[in-house]
Amino acid sequence: MSSTTTMEIEAGKTTKETRPALNISADTAGGIKRLHHIPWPETALERRRWQLEQMAGAFRVFAKLGFADGGSGHISVRDPVDSNTFWLNPYGVHFGLLTVSDMVQVNDQGKRVGGADKAVNAAGFMIHSAIHAARPDLHTVCHAHSPYARAWSTFGRPIDMLNQDSCMFYNDLSVYPSFGGVVFASEEGKRIALALGPTKKNMLLQNHGSLTAGSTVGEAAAFFIALERACHNQLLVEAAVGPGNLQKTFVGEEEAEYTKKGTGSSEVMYMQFAPEYQLILKESGGDFLL
Repeated sequence: MSSTTTMEIEAGKTTKETRPALNISADTAGGIKRLHHIPWPETALERRRWQLEQMAGAFRVFAKLGFADGGSGHISVRDPVDSNTFWLNPYGVHFGLLTVSDMVQVNDQGKRVGGADKAVNAAGFMIHSAIHAARPDLHTVCHAHSPYARAWSTFGRPIDMLNQDSCMFYNDLSVYPSFGGVVFASEEGKRIALALGPTKKNMLLQNHGSLTAGSTVGEAAAFFIALERACHNQLLVEAAVGPGNLQKTFVGEEEAEYTKKGTGSSEVMYMQFAPEYQLILKESGGDFLL
């Protein structure tokens, strides 16, 4: 890096030409080594087991963070062996009690084809099946009625680019601008999938809650946690500016786009979830792996 470029960066005058690549570090030989990667197991059967373990761990993390809400909320995982099926959590089991052996494998008609012999949430199936059918790139979908996303969803609008963490959702957050009641009709599930669109991974459902997705459980779960925190931050900022004495300052579009590339990729989001998984694994003694 030239001295001119260094001074420009230090002065906060970076451009697309002067900004360094994110998520890399120098190794001991002076080369470049990526900091973020997804440790995919080699075989489909191994990937199935790994994703189910991540799924059960994600539910424990969600429970710890206060996202459990009675029988509401679900995570789905497309099966790596039979991609026409996916796994869902059983209905009426607290997030904090779920284990790998509790998960239910269903086909695109909602029929159980493997896993635990337990019922799944019909509304959850309608939402998740529609998204998995419309978006083959998304292998995991998370939906729950977490407190702050549910509160912010009331306004039917996306979050603002208020800070670095908000930028994880730059051009990657849809809003489903209607509430059709509990989703028991396949048409409603299809409308939600349509609102998510062909490329985005995150959504606020008006008067309902939030939904996030990704190529791995870790990515989708990390997006869910980050969106809940972003909605919390948005509500705090709105309360602060409400009296009219303060004014919002927004992250610029160019800066938001650059930050999204560095903080909101599939690899970074997976690594964002990894520490949460490691902690819950230690705290629980790994009982969710059974």
